[in-house]
Amino acid sequence: MQEFNVVISGFDHYEDIDTNPSAEVCAALESRGVEPSEDSAGIVHINVTSVLIPLSFQNAWPTLRDAIDRVHPDMVLATGLKTHAHSVALERCATNLIDASRPDADNIQPRRAPIDPDGPAAYWTRLPLRTILHDFAEQNIPATLSSDAGTFVCNSLFYRLLDWNSMQSTALSGFLSFPKMNDGGKYGSGLSLEQMIAAAQDVIRATADYAIHPVSDEI
Repeated sequence: MQEFNVVISGFDHYEDIDTNPSAEVCAALESRGVEPSEDSAGIVHINVTSVLIPLSFQNAWPTLRDAIDRVHPDMVLATGLKTHAHSVALERCATNLIDASRPDADNIQPRRAPIDPDGPAAYWTRLPLRTILHDFAEQNIPATLSSDAGTFVCNSLFYRLLDWNSMQSTALSGFLSFPKMNDGGKYGSGLSLEQMIAAAQDVIRATADYAIHPVSDEI
């Protein structure tokens, strides 16, 4: 049976956010695991390792890279929080720009600066977004495509991750943004924790299928 190793990251405490859904989802996935799809059952076993990332321009990527170097994953899924979002957001690209509207955890606030002065303007996700959106629709998980992950630490981490991924032959990686948590009520903002856990499991499951049975998934 093929082993499919996954690193999933979530951010540590956010200012004014009592419970960070990305951290909660990561903890849940490491304890619950992810079952493969019907198409891959008996073919692949999915192993999940989670890591908490500091909200720090300087330390976010080194923390994730340490986990990557330990696990040697087939997939890396970074997750974060979009406080004004109402659904799960699949991030399409990471841009080579830092423009922080507030300080990070180290009280650093870079403005209008490139992440890598010698790097490309943007990198595109390596995840099969079309398949993932289809799976979300089947499970009634509200979701949207997002053009980028902003200009704060989420985007900086995503850019560094995709830069690393550009030098890998088989690894797949991407970024998933969550809204704030609520009880899943129809008129509340955000989503329930169980919906977000299911979303992350769908992303991993669909990506494992894509790695085993690669097909065109342009979107």
